[in-house]
Amino acid sequence: MACVEPDSSGIVATRLIAEFRSLARLLSQNPDAIARVVGRGSPVVPLLLASRDAMREAMRGELQDRRISASSRKLTDYLKISMGGLPEETLRVLFLDARHRLLADEQMQRGTIDQVVLYPRVILRRAIELDAEAVILVHNHPSGDPTPSSADLSVTERLVALARSLDIAVVDHIVVTATSHRNILRETISSAGRAAQSPGQRAGREELRSADGAVDADLSVALANARRSVRRHFLRRQLIGADGLFGEPAWDMLLELFIAHCEGATVPTGALGIGSGLSSSSAQRLVQRLIDARLISSAPDPDDRRRHFVSLSPEIAHRLTAYFVAHDE
Repeated sequence: MACVEPDSSGIVATRLIAEFRSLARLLSQNPDAIARVVGRGSPVVPLLLASRDAMREAMRGELQDRRISASSRKLTDYLKISMGGLPEETLRVLFLDARHRLLADEQMQRGTIDQVVLYPRVILRRAIELDAEAVILVHNHPSGDPTPSSADLSVTERLVALARSLDIAVVDHIVVTATSHRNILRETISSAGRAAQSPGQRAGREELRSADGAVDADLSVALANARRSVRRHFLRRQLIGADGLFGEPAWDMLLELFIAHCEGATVPTGALGIGSGLSSSSAQRLVQRLIDARLISSAPDPDDRRRHFVSLSPEIAHRLTAYFVAHDE
């Protein structure tokens, strides 16, 4: 600090510590909060922000390419610095692979944490898109008290249940402040869960046994494939967003249009769904429903106004691209 405020660095430092009480709280403040203490235009503000950003990136680098534990000191220190002092509640999700290495660290929403009950599918859809095997939820308490609220607990239980149905593990839900944190699952829910788990489940893998008690490898593979199918099914429903148009033959029509989209080809309205097994009139009614749902659009042939071409909406084309990049059908 002396390099930018050589004549008053001691006074400025004293004011900052008096206001924010610790270096951790100081480094988690936004620019306006710091400027209120040191004055607007002070070179101390960009200096502190640059120092914080450098520290944050260094700490984040420590989490790359290694197994992440929700109880890791490196993880909780990184979370405190990066979001502990934010002025409003913010939900972040760490998406992990099968070895619990970091795939993505993404902010999902701002606002009170009880609003997350409205968005569980957003979190799980993103996990499926990333092919994540596990997630760590993180949110901050601007009050400075990391004690989980009743809403925090109920939201965690709901997400754990939904994620389990998709074979995605919720490793923990961490509440952070600028100086402290709490692990919701480790401290509350998981203690009861561990007591009820079988030894095979505690090892992180379910072992299916045949009638004679022997481990059945074929059943285990079948279970894994069935769960993978459920995850693809769930993502397809999220991609389309219209329950009445979720199954075949609507899905087959969307695939046909996606292939044409990738190949730069055009599809006449009358040709869509020829291989679906529907009658011509039924296929055309389904095409119109897809248009009404804004999943596809229709445009006249510039050379023959009596004929129309159909194509995917840009949003559905983007979603299908992400889907097929990450998954085999």
